[in-house]
Amino acid sequence: MLDELLGRAELKARIEELEEEKHHLQRRVDAEEERRADAVSARQDAEERVNRLEDRIEELQDRVDRLGTEEEAVDFRGVETVRGERLDDVLARLDSVETGPEGALTAMVDDDANDVPDAVRDVLGDHAPLVGRAAPCLVYTDDAGLVSAALAPPLAPDPFVEWDQGFSVEESWFRPTGTFGFALVRSDLFALGVYDGSDLQSSETFETDVMNKHSKGGFSQARFERRRDQQVDDHLDEAEERIAEHDVDTLIVVGERTVLSRFRETADHLATVDASGDPDEALAQAFHEFWTTRLYKL
Repeated sequence: MLDELLGRAELKARIEELEEEKHHLQRRVDAEEERRADAVSARQDAEERVNRLEDRIEELQDRVDRLGTEEEAVDFRGVETVRGERLDDVLARLDSVETGPEGALTAMVDDDANDVPDAVRDVLGDHAPLVGRAAPCLVYTDDAGLVSAALAPPLAPDPFVEWDQGFSVEESWFRPTGTFGFALVRSDLFALGVYDGSDLQSSETFETDVMNKHSKGGFSQARFERRRDQQVDDHLDEAEERIAEHDVDTLIVVGERTVLSRFRETADHLATVDASGDPDEALAQAFHEFWTTRLYKL
């Protein structure tokens, strides 16, 4: 009664209306922010999948370029990834081959499909284009055509062509030997191991809390992307500092394709891997993945 006499009842009713309108508008704002956050998250998920598929696309691109050509009629007799006992067996067989003087050809061919050495083309004939598809790879064949294979090792040597009475099979091309540094770098994780052969001598790791998903809270997409990029740059700066603290003769850096370019001047060898999990587990997984060899039967 008193509110009505003082005119406050009408004002309170208006306040309630405005509060309801405010809640309605806030719900619309929240829905719009959530839509934008979902869009950014979906974009980031897509980018991650793109990174995983890039290697597969590159592998298939050469085959697409050859569709409709005579070269496409020739294909590998088989392709497999070898490691462990299977790798030991393959290398032992190659190492056991003996021929007459200059009867066994070993050639390291780089990844230029148009630069297959003439000696390889002459021996393999119509199957020579397969070397371009497998490159970079080591080619093993003999003058009688009894052996015909290519191996893509973890640590490929510089290109060469060599005729001898046996094949050149260097252990260091295929297996971890000596002391070396092996670093796994992702945009949010770093793990560095110092190895003596396959034995891990020491390691250090760290993780960075990098913003991975855009969410509500006042950040525009552009601000979010700038802040995330800065976090990744800081993470990679620290990774470079940690690597510089270790004096190793050979450094292998593996990880995400998007970050490896930062280590092009530092590392002796670079490679993409899909290792995931906690730092120690990811390092072991990356080491196992890197030290594999692709076998192509020509």
